[in-house]
Amino acid sequence: MFRLLSSFRPLACALVAVAVLLPAAGCGGKKKTKKTMSIGEREKLAEQAPSPEAKAREYLEVVRLKLKSGDEKGAAETLGKARNCLPEGAAATSWGPRFVEIAELYVQIDKRAEARKTLGQAVEMAKQIEDPISRVRLLADAGGIYGAKQGGLNEAKAAREQFEQAVTLAAGVEGRFKAQALAAIAMGYAQAGLAKDAGKVVEELESSAKALTEPRPQAESLAAAASVRSQTGDKDAALALLKEAADAAKSIGEKGIAAENRTYALLAVANAYANAGDGKAAAALLKLAEKSAMQVPDPEAQKNAVEKVRQAQAAVERKK
Repeated sequence: MFRLLSSFRPLACALVAVAVLLPAAGCGGKKKTKKTMSIGEREKLAEQAPSPEAKAREYLEVVRLKLKSGDEKGAAETLGKARNCLPEGAAATSWGPRFVEIAELYVQIDKRAEARKTLGQAVEMAKQIEDPISRVRLLADAGGIYGAKQGGLNEAKAAREQFEQAVTLAAGVEGRFKAQALAAIAMGYAQAGLAKDAGKVVEELESSAKALTEPRPQAESLAAAASVRSQTGDKDAALALLKEAADAAKSIGEKGIAAENRTYALLAVANAYANAGDGKAAAALLKLAEKSAMQVPDPEAQKNAVEKVRQAQAAVERKK
C-alpha cells in the first residue's frame, strides 16, 4: 500500500532487483567498466550493514533478487534473517511498516503462516505508536495485506478489524492530517478488495483532499480516492480525480528538498493510474518520478525513493 508522507503503498506487489554497480579499477584516461554484484556478494554486503535497519533493508533487496532468480527457498531463509534484525526496544514507527513489507514478501513465496505471524507483530507494534497518522497508516497497510486476494492472505474479517480501528483513530484527527489518514484507509480498503466498504470514507476523503493547499498530500489523497472509485467501477470519477492529482503532483518543485515530495506524489498518482488500467499514463508519471528521485539531496532518502519508483516501473511493465 502506498504510504502517505512516507509514501503510499502500491496496490500492486512490486518485486524488482536494483542492480548494485561497482567501478572496476582503471588506468589513466581509460573508460572504467562496471561489474554487477552477485546475489552472494549482495548478501555479504547485507551482513556487514552498520545497523539493524540497514541490515533488514539490504536483506530484503537480496530476497527480491532471489525471487527474481526463482530461489524461493533461499528467499524464505533471507526473509527470516530480515525479520530477526528487529532490535530490542525497536521504534515501532519504522519497524512496523518494515514487518508489513516482510509479510507481503512471505505471501509471495506462499509462506502464509509466516506472513500471518509477521503481520500480527506489525499490528502489535501499532499499539506502541502515539502519532495517530502513523498508527492509522500501519493498520491500513496491514489490513490491505490481510484482505488482498492477490498478494495477500484473502482474510476479509481480519482486514476489516484493522480498518475499523483505523477509522476510529482517523475520526480524532483534524485539519489537513485528516485527509492523509483517510487516504491511507481508503488505499487499504482498495488493496484488500473491499472498496465497497469504503464508501463513507472516500466521500469524506474527497471533500478533505480538495480543501488541502499543500500539493503532495492533496495529490496522494486524490489518488487514493481515485483508486477506490476505479475499483468500484466509477471510472469517470476516478479519471477526473486522477487528473487533479497529477496536476497537484506536477506543481511541486523539482530541486532540493521539494524533489522528495514531488517523487512520492508522482508515484502515488502513477500507481493509481496503473490500478485504473492506464499503464501509459502511469509510465509517463513514473519517468518524471524517477527524474525527481535522482534529485533528492539526502543519499539514503534518494536510494529509498529510487528503489520505490523502480519497483513501480517493474510492476507496470509486467502488466503490459
